[in-house]
Amino acid sequence: MGELPSIQQLKDFIIYGKYRNFTAAAEAANITQSAFSAQIKKLEEIVGVQLIARSNRGSHLTKAGEHFFLRVEPLLSELEGCLCEMKTFSGEAQPLSIGIMLSLGDVHMNRHLAWFQQHHSGASFRVYNLEARELLQKLKDDELDIISLFLLPGMDVSGYESVCFCHEPIVYYAPNLDVPSPTVSAEFITSHPLAQYSPHYLMNDYLERYLQHHAGTAPQTRAWFSTPYAIWRYCQQHHIGALLPQRFLEAMGTAAGMYAITPAVSLPCYLLYKRSNPNYQAIQVFIQYMKQTYHVVP
Repeated sequence: MGELPSIQQLKDFIIYGKYRNFTAAAEAANITQSAFSAQIKKLEEIVGVQLIARSNRGSHLTKAGEHFFLRVEPLLSELEGCLCEMKTFSGEAQPLSIGIMLSLGDVHMNRHLAWFQQHHSGASFRVYNLEARELLQKLKDDELDIISLFLLPGMDVSGYESVCFCHEPIVYYAPNLDVPSPTVSAEFITSHPLAQYSPHYLMNDYLERYLQHHAGTAPQTRAWFSTPYAIWRYCQQHHIGALLPQRFLEAMGTAAGMYAITPAVSLPCYLLYKRSNPNYQAIQVFIQYMKQTYHVVP
């Protein structure tokens, strides 16, 4: 076997897979864009195939890149989890395993965790970005300590303790479309091409039902993506709209192309966990921090 990629090269590639944008991915990796691009180029040389197609209009994963991303992301998560578990042999505290709903976008939660680690010595986390059904199943199977997700209709959250830490407005994002008003209707949204979450996501089901109910017709879906980062970037490159969380767009520095929708959609964001979890006390410390951050009234 030839040269293997470094862990850092794989981590950078996974970051790109989330953001689908070199500038945003390099910022998330906390390195310069040139250094980030060099890491990806070296990874492609080692793998022997182009993973990211680049042009003047932007960049995107190739077919091989999509396949590599789906294979490598869970492997790296498992490796990071294994390394964290090894720390228990040296007497270090077991980290909290936190799951974040893909369609929620982890940009805010990652910043919360970084701040929390800096100000609470010994705090460590394993973070997993998963679809809602996967999050609930892993919480049920004790593979995750706590999960963060939109509480959507039809979700069975019985048996868990829960904290609602905010209500998330969903907005229409269409930076390249001619939108005549600061507020758009469901009818306007369905009359234009739409980028959506993957068809098997609960979030996709919820938004399609909303549009069908209020517009009386299904959306003109042109593209499906697994993360809000990919949808956000695709909308910047094409004449297409999308329904995305407002806080996510603001965190990405989006100042234009964002419109309120009517009837309004505001989804409750919850933390779910088990009282029987052996890390219950550590969970409570983190929840108190989240309550203070979002000004949750007890």
